[in-house]
Amino acid sequence: MSTLDYILLAVKDPRESAKVYDRILGVSPVENSETFVLYVLANGFKVGLWQATEMEPAPKPAGGSELSFSLADKASVTKTYDDWKTLGLKIEQTPTEMDFGFTFVASDADGHRLRPFAPNPR
Repeated sequence: MSTLDYILLAVKDPRESAKVYDRILGVSPVENSETFVLYVLANGFKVGLWQATEMEPAPKPAGGSELSFSLADKASVTKTYDDWKTLGLKIEQTPTEMDFGFTFVASDADGHRLRPFAPNPR
């Protein structure tokens, strides 16, 4: 079986998007061109920001999936919420308790949903 270790996000302007993703991901990209920006996270997972007009076949609109970020506790979720509001991300859901844990949802300029959460203890 293949290993899932890479996600590509279709974006309007990779370098502009990178200004936000640098902060969200907490790392600098390993590749940064006009049409593609690549991040490699500490756990080896890769996030690519690809200029949508360069992708073949053309991507469909975003919105049906989320990038999820596991955080340690509610305080970390609240801090992330405050930090991300200052980045200008659109808040889709304010911090709330859900059946799986404490969470909120933001979206980037291209409509990609971002969900930090602190899972409930099992």
